[in-house]
Amino acid sequence: MKTKSLREPGLKLAIFNTFKTKGDELTGEANRQRAIITILASNANPAERTRTGISQRIAKKHGISWKNIYSGIFRDMDEILLPMKIAEEDGRLPLKRGPKALQEIGIPYYHLTKKGTLIALSISEINNREKLLKDFFSKSESGEKNFEKIISNLLKTSPNFTYSIFQKYVKAFCNNEIKDLLPFDLSKLREISDESLSIQKEFLEAFLKLSKQEKDEAIRFLNEITKPQAR
Repeated sequence: MKTKSLREPGLKLAIFNTFKTKGDELTGEANRQRAIITILASNANPAERTRTGISQRIAKKHGISWKNIYSGIFRDMDEILLPMKIAEEDGRLPLKRGPKALQEIGIPYYHLTKKGTLIALSISEINNREKLLKDFFSKSESGEKNFEKIISNLLKTSPNFTYSIFQKYVKAFCNNEIKDLLPFDLSKLREISDESLSIQKEFLEAFLKLSKQEKDEAIRFLNEITKPQAR
């Protein structure tokens, strides 16, 4: 069976899709795909990583029937995440009931591929991204290793900034602004227009030129404008 091309119409990762009339509010499809990837990125047991198990976990969180969302989960897995090689089969669980043929072959459960792990690093809801980052670089090619040291060092001091880089990288792929996620190469971000990256670069370069007193004053200023408002 021929695998769909990544750029065929309809085969697009939707994790950053938002409603056109509701600002930054994510669509149901975006939330569903993010939830699937979050489960596959966690330490969920095999039963929770089947299509049914994924549906049940998501449904339980939202207090709804898993049967009402199963078709959406099935579609996301079989029409998006599996063809795009974001997820892949990790094994099969035996069935004690149902048709004999199905009992013999079992039901599949899934895990993230290397590409899927990279995508998971862009999703803010995922709590174990530091571990995922180590897992990703443990499977990296030689060219990708060039980014490991600097990203690992940035993570220690600026985790939000570091993960925002992955977010921009993956979002650019979702928006067809870069062709392929792999091999991981941040120079691909040069192909997109992102004012926030330019601002962050300008600020970092300027900050390094400041005296210690000026740096302290700049930090106090930033602390003041980012302080949570009292309710």
